[in-house]
Amino acid sequence: MAIINYAQKVINFKVVYYGPGVAGKTANLQHIHKSLPDGSKGSMISLAAGDDRTLFFDFLPVSALTVRGFTAKFQLYTVPGQVYYNMTRKLVLRGADGMVFVADSQWDRLRENVESFRNMEENLREYNTSLDEMPYVIQYNKRDLENIAPLDYMEFLLNRRARRVPSFEAVAVNGDGVFDTLNTVSRMVLVGEFGHEKGEHRETA
Repeated sequence: MAIINYAQKVINFKVVYYGPGVAGKTANLQHIHKSLPDGSKGSMISLAAGDDRTLFFDFLPVSALTVRGFTAKFQLYTVPGQVYYNMTRKLVLRGADGMVFVADSQWDRLRENVESFRNMEENLREYNTSLDEMPYVIQYNKRDLENIAPLDYMEFLLNRRARRVPSFEAVAVNGDGVFDTLNTVSRMVLVGEFGHEKGEHRETA
């Protein structure tokens, strides 16, 4: 649900990076943060455990382009991948305008990918929405490792809904595929907001 500040001519979009633990969600935001010029980003906030797993969320505000007189800003969030933080996932997911599902490409993580994807669908249903209505993309991360599943098989597991979505191979720690993923989901969110009227879903701030 985009939040519009008419006084400041700013429209804020929320994009959530979802996926199993240690799949690379935080690595995506870290690369984006270090790559953008200071004037286009805010401070990145991370609440992580000692093993670098996200405890609550990572948050990174990013300023983008001007559309119809409004400055579009994207607030990037991650969710914790661990199952026992599902309530936190739901809270972070609330009000999302777009999503990136970050999958771990390693064979021994495929089951966790599928479980996390189903969990994402279940949590969206609790907000009376679904992936049919939500702009989202899939990122297959860690493609530089040896023990990875073929791309076609990962597509079969995670991208075989009636509406197939853009997907990207990535090595987030090196930045490969990170901005392809972000740029595409951002464009989908903007098209969803400005491509047709959705005034009844807007809020003012």
